[in-house]
Amino acid sequence: MNNSATKFCPVPLEQQPTYEYQQLKTSWFFGWVTLSRFDYAKKIFWIGLATSPIVAPIAAVSFLPVLFPLKFIITTLIGIIFLTSLVLLQLYFGWSHVRSRLRRPRISYEESGWYDGQSWTKPSSMLDRDRLVVTYEIQPIISRLRKTFSVFLGITVVSIIIWFI
Repeated sequence: MNNSATKFCPVPLEQQPTYEYQQLKTSWFFGWVTLSRFDYAKKIFWIGLATSPIVAPIAAVSFLPVLFPLKFIITTLIGIIFLTSLVLLQLYFGWSHVRSRLRRPRISYEESGWYDGQSWTKPSSMLDRDRLVVTYEIQPIISRLRKTFSVFLGITVVSIIIWFI
């Protein structure tokens, strides 16, 4: 981070895309996606478990578990997937924002407040470094989130098919 490109960068440190990337990576919430596959899946499982007390009573009112156990389970599962997807969307949008800031050849920033926005063109060495970070660090994270959404979509489709059988 202390190479020659960042030494003359007029952008305040906390607004530099590489700093934003480091902050996300070490963040309690946004860092979940960087964990091992097992730990990441464990976090998603715990989110689903935490949302089940919200979803299950709503599903139970719609479909009594005693009379319609399959519909109750499917409704609960889809509700859990929906609420968990909202959490994952927050992760996706955060990482996508940093990815787009790293890809851009210009950094938009504010010196002292919202009224004095500035823009600074990255030198080619900084732009190359940022794009390498996107390719080798952030793209796998975005890909992992997309795969998770695909699994959720697959579970939802299978649940809907079972519903109508």
